[in-house]
Amino acid sequence: MENKKKIVRVTTVPISLGKLLKGQLQFMSQYYNVLGISSNGDGALNDVSEQEGIRVLPVEMTRKITPVQDLKAVYKLYKVFRKEKPDIVHSHTPKAGTLAMIAAKLAGVPHRLHTIAGLPLLEATGAKRKLLDTVEKLTYACATKIYPNSFGLNDIIIENGYTKTSKLKVLANGSSNGIDTSHFDPKLYGSSDNTALRKELKIDENDFVFIFVGRFVKDKGINELITSFNKLNAEEENVKLLLVGSYEKELDPLLPETETEINTNDNIISVGWQTDVRPYFSIGDVLTFPSYREGFPNVVMQAGSMGLPSIVTNINGCNEIVTEGINGTIIPVKNDDALYRAMKKFISDKQYSNQLAKQAREVISQNYEREHVWNAILEEYRQL
Repeated sequence: MENKKKIVRVTTVPISLGKLLKGQLQFMSQYYNVLGISSNGDGALNDVSEQEGIRVLPVEMTRKITPVQDLKAVYKLYKVFRKEKPDIVHSHTPKAGTLAMIAAKLAGVPHRLHTIAGLPLLEATGAKRKLLDTVEKLTYACATKIYPNSFGLNDIIIENGYTKTSKLKVLANGSSNGIDTSHFDPKLYGSSDNTALRKELKIDENDFVFIFVGRFVKDKGINELITSFNKLNAEEENVKLLLVGSYEKELDPLLPETETEINTNDNIISVGWQTDVRPYFSIGDVLTFPSYREGFPNVVMQAGSMGLPSIVTNINGCNEIVTEGINGTIIPVKNDDALYRAMKKFISDKQYSNQLAKQAREVISQNYEREHVWNAILEEYRQL
């Protein structure tokens, strides 16, 4: 065991370590001695340890700008890295990236890797944007390699001058963890399962179901989605919008009228946060994902793997997974009229809808199968 090289993987919160990288840490532990670090989050870090079969250490980190706590976290991480002496520190998520890259550089870790899975700062403005830009540059300066998880993100990083091109690399076809298409497989759900769930949610068998999976926040385009659905709902009889996820009111609230509409419209069904989203995809017809910014959205891959076409915005990640007229359609960002028209087309043109659904799964299994992504990361580690 001891002659395996050591890798430390760091995320801000345990859900990122356990969900976003599910299976990857266990896979890597065949080749490396893997240590996972994140905040503990009510003991959730121990669940990750059991799930992945790796050693874990809690270091408290916040998702907001908290200078005092951030400095404490850097110091704790620095002490861990000095003691553990890893060959590689590999971080994900913005805050963990900044703190871990600074600490790893101070501790003299030879390979400091950071995966970028989206840039929240792109929606910031003014002084906050300046601060976040500076922090981003600092993170990249401390890292030895930066892995944007989509080609579009790679371009954005270069355009903003965050780092030099030589530090950047997109692994495989993008994505941080790929997708397990044997898990996200529509064949696992029979018509009796689907009928039972539809009945429970009061969805008629002839209802056309648009589905959204993710956080109910402004940045995911929920305000536009509700506006578009309202317009559609006034014209079409058998249409439902199924929302799977939860609010983040303190970080990124929705408009009050959007929230009211979600709570009062009988054709909008909100089922809250779900550990397993597959049954909901299984009764859906089309994913509506009008997000403002993404890294490489798992939801779009999951929906595709479950045989659903997607309506996505023209942003990096989304416009890489979805090809216009093949497995979905691409609309402008923050445009509820374009979203309404795209939704309308899916309802009114059955042939179009069926054709796109037919090709959805194929696109994902060919390009984003999980093992393909894992092997690309492993190969990268070995080349270091």
